[in-house]
Amino acid sequence: MVQLPTKPLTLEEFLKLPETKPASEYINGQIIQKPMPQGKHSRLRCQLFSYINTLVKPQKIALAFPELRCTFGGRSIVPDVAVFAWERIPLDANGDVANVFEEHPDWTIEILSPDQSQTKVTGNILH
Repeated sequence: MVQLPTKPLTLEEFLKLPETKPASEYINGQIIQKPMPQGKHSRLRCQLFSYINTLVKPQKIALAFPELRCTFGGRSIVPDVAVFAWERIPLDANGDVANVFEEHPDWTIEILSPDQSQTKVTGNILH
């Protein structure tokens, strides 16, 4: 992960910034840009969220989302795959899936790139 040199921002200020590609995350008061996914990484992420949804969506057990921004506990992360139990999926006023998720995922999947530290990535998603 590349750490962007910036002046300290609050979470609220961070959320007002335009989205970056690849996504930036707000963790412990720092903005950290995720590495650009490569082909194998993208393929694995797609396979994982599709397979999970094939198993859990028909029975309304859970739903997997690829690269969904989740803001909770003073941080804002974008896991490769975020899985929410069906009853915890945020809904808007029309009963559709909400655009903003201000809850932690029930299951967070991060696919490590070869140059990423497992300890650092795990520390970033644990709260």
